[in-house]
Amino acid sequence: MANIPKDPVMLLSYVNTQLRDNYPSLDELCSAMDVNRAELEEKLAAVDYRYAADRNQFV
Repeated sequence: MANIPKDPVMLLSYVNTQLRDNYPSLDELCSAMDVNRAELEEKLAAVDYRYAADRNQFV
């Protein structure tokens, strides 16, 4: 997770933009960016956001 924002709010914006523009699912984003999905979800859960697969974004 070295190349993505560390701040949770910036991370939220970055990840949702990537999901909207480039990746059809969180699994594909994590695989392509070599990001641990559990760690990513934990960081965003800390600011009360959860991944909604039906919307392909953190809400």
